[in-house]
Amino acid sequence: MSGNDDMKVNRVTGTGVPLRGDDIDTDQIIPARFLKSTTWEGLDEYAFYDARRDEEGNLNDHPFNEYRGANILVVNENFGCGSSREHAPRALRRWGVEAIVGESFAEIFADNCKSLGMPAAVADADVVESLQDFVEADPSAGIELDVENERLVYDGEEVDVDIDESMRQALVKGIWDTVALLRSNMDAIDETAASLPYVDER
Repeated sequence: MSGNDDMKVNRVTGTGVPLRGDDIDTDQIIPARFLKSTTWEGLDEYAFYDARRDEEGNLNDHPFNEYRGANILVVNENFGCGSSREHAPRALRRWGVEAIVGESFAEIFADNCKSLGMPAAVADADVVESLQDFVEADPSAGIELDVENERLVYDGEEVDVDIDESMRQALVKGIWDTVALLRSNMDAIDETAASLPYVDER
């Protein structure tokens, strides 16, 4: 099967959201009480819902309040740990996150990111801290994540990052969305099915 050129993710450019702290789990990303939805619509409203509010329910200075419109999330260690809820990366994606750079990610969370075409790139702790400082100093400054070549460009610097090879290949070849991939190759699927003696015609 061939990939879809429209789905290829070779690079992501934009501005950053610095989210400091280790072990930010999926319940912080989207609290469990918001998992009742049968569709993904409106999940952006619930991203970091509790963390973004004070005790009286008013919006505070959380990065997801302060950096609205940014698309590259910059996190620390073990991001996305906890329960393996798919709603967490989907809430981030609906909010506007197109890529995440961090020190490390929970394995299932990273795999769910791949399924959304959202690269999760691993960088050294000093690089992450430098990038967070850079974004806080100038929220409008540009950042580029070169997925194909595993490089991060910001503030005139170019540094190496690590993207899981299966994720990188799926992104750059445009084969991360398995449902869309099947739909775009229906002729080949039908042809193969027709040649199989154990598949009934319908």
